[in-house]
Amino acid sequence: MAEIEANGVRLYYELHGGGEPLALVHGSWADATNWLLALLGLADSFRVLIYDRRGHSRSERPDTAGSFDEDGDDLTALLEELDMVPAHVVTNSSGGNIALRLATRRPDLYRSLSCHEPPLWGVLEDDPASEELLARESRLMDSVGGLIADGDHEGAAKLFVDQIAFGPGAWENELPPEARRMFINNAPTFLDELQSPDQFEIDVKPLFRLETPIRLTNGSESPPIFERAVDRLEDLIPGAIRETFEGAGHVPQVTAPQRYVELTTRALQQPVA
Repeated sequence: MAEIEANGVRLYYELHGGGEPLALVHGSWADATNWLLALLGLADSFRVLIYDRRGHSRSERPDTAGSFDEDGDDLTALLEELDMVPAHVVTNSSGGNIALRLATRRPDLYRSLSCHEPPLWGVLEDDPASEELLARESRLMDSVGGLIADGDHEGAAKLFVDQIAFGPGAWENELPPEARRMFINNAPTFLDELQSPDQFEIDVKPLFRLETPIRLTNGSESPPIFERAVDRLEDLIPGAIRETFEGAGHVPQVTAPQRYVELTTRALQQPVA
């Protein structure tokens, strides 16, 4: 357990295990504890970095507005400072937005990249079949942002969990008290993310040129818009490998950690063609 100054911000991080370097990048609202149930299994095979992204939990929350590209620069600084380049990078949710955007700028940082359900809704904007789903997400995100701005952090977190990321009733029935506290504490950072105009976007042209080994995953029980976005990304990234976590949803490392460790370890240890 330690802190490091990276890209001008103080970040909380931990290193576990030994072997090829593996960095785990959590999504919005969350922090490094999102990986704890899978951490020991992954650390049996890899030198694993977990950290709280800027503005989340134990890391510094700057007063100025940030961006996902700034999060990417934070990850770059961490990997370089900790002598972990090139690393396997495994992400959850918006951690994939950060890491995919970074891969188009700094492919040298990566041994491989695995993204579970990155909410890159922008890749669906030219898909008429996704129009209704995108409109629903936009309305819900506006409502979440409004609740945070009004100071109702718990209401915003509950709406996000139940209607966007997990499913009805998840806030009360699936999230333990410590996870609910994490969401509530990190609500201001999510509002900051919402105010970034391109957080759900990615320039698709560089994706066609990616040579980094890319693995895209989704959960069979996740809200349908996540699978739709992963489908589109699979079309846009030549050579991308696709895998589905059957019976799991948006955070398989939490709901099915043993299976998550097995599939992730197997994928990362496969030789690159």
